Amino acid sequence: MIISDVTASLEQLAPLSYQESYDNAGLLIGNPENLLKGILVTLDVTPEVIEEAHEKGLNLIVAHHPLIFNGVKKITGKNYVERAIIQAIKNDIAVYAAHTNLDNIEGGVNSRIGALLNLTNLKFLQPLEGELVKLVTFVPTNDAERVRQVMFEAGAGHIGNYDYCSFNMNGDGTFRAGEGTNPYVGNKGEFHVEPEVRIEVVVPKSIISRVIREMISSHPYEEVAYDIYPILNSFSKAGSGMIGELKEPMPELDFLKSVKNIFNIQSVRHTNCLGKNIQKVAFCGGSGAFLIKQAIAAGADIFISSDIKYHQFFDAENRILIADIGHFESEQFTVDIFYEYLLKKFPKFAILKSEIKTNPINYI
Repeated sequence: MIISDVTASLEQLAPLSYQESYDNAGLLIGNPENLLKGILVTLDVTPEVIEEAHEKGLNLIVAHHPLIFNGVKKITGKNYVERAIIQAIKNDIAVYAAHTNLDNIEGGVNSRIGALLNLTNLKFLQPLEGELVKLVTFVPTNDAERVRQVMFEAGAGHIGNYDYCSFNMNGDGTFRAGEGTNPYVGNKGEFHVEPEVRIEVVVPKSIISRVIREMISSHPYEEVAYDIYPILNSFSKAGSGMIGELKEPMPELDFLKSVKNIFNIQSVRHTNCLGKNIQKVAFCGGSGAFLIKQAIAAGADIFISSDIKYHQFFDAENRILIADIGHFESEQFTVDIFYEYLLKKFPKFAILKSEIKTNPINYI
């Protein structure tokens, strides 16, 4: 096993194309061709976490927060980021981050929060846009079913909770095979008309290369004709924040106390209670204040997130309860997502959770 085997698997879980434009997910430090010795999973990367990996003989750190987030122009050890970079390179430890791309997937950070809150009917609060394309190909009639099935199995044709979705139209394809060809139908040098099926499927950009590769390998023609069209539809299977419903409504203070208990929070900052029960819950792990208006528009009774500024609390305008539970606290279970996934995929390698407390915020 080499490090790129692990990073490639992580990018199947959380494609890099799902990260926000400001983010810096992916392999940040290290040679992807190095042999893998073991993996340390953590929320943050600090010099202490690097040292922990070194002491335990692990040469890959998988973190949620990117160690290198803003531009680094000098590496002199003047701050914790530069010291961690120096330490990682010196000890040949690779550092990988899955940040907003892990936030934005089903089964990611927000899905875990929804599960902890025991919510049903979970949906993304702000689905990704510009993530879908339409793939069109043309297949001889007798081969259409087989090629279509291969495309489905590669991940094409998902619309909402439906799969195997396609549009098919019969027509005639024409061509003339030139020198050096071996046509599947027709003869060299002769104009040929072949009954074909036009197959259209929707495909996420993150897997379009795989779908095309599988489609071409199963297609009978030497030269496969296909088109890719950008579409503006939102992608319901990925996005920012989530909203779900409690099985039974709860009074506001009772629900806030349950959140405090579930996330082991010492204090919750929140707006005035509105004197109504909580049923619809919107939330976003990490810094999610940009979703307050979406939560209100979705009819949520409460919006849970962190890093909410003083003036942003005013945006509630007595239409929603806003609760700030702390950045670390909202994302603390991300380590479990990494650990469970990697342990299942790579059971023969040492995969450990960091024992370093990286939360820089303390309470009295």
